[in-house]
Amino acid sequence: MLLRLRLLTGTMVSSLLLLVMLCLGSQNLNQREPLQLGFGQSAPLPTGFVVGIALVCGVFSGGSVAALLRR
Repeated sequence: MLLRLRLLTGTMVSSLLLLVMLCLGSQNLNQREPLQLGFGQSAPLPTGFVVGIALVCGVFSGGSVAALLRR
């Protein structure tokens, strides 16, 4: 149980740090394009920010699943 909690905490902390670094790094990006969604458009976001958010979500979900499935 303690190992699961440590893995989950480490995953959350690392994902949060990646998100903070991503937000700080993407402030000065000039190329912003809206995403075409099925029901409309999103706000214009930098392409690197969208890719970075996908990476952070993958790190968080993968680490959480690994922590929760650990015996």
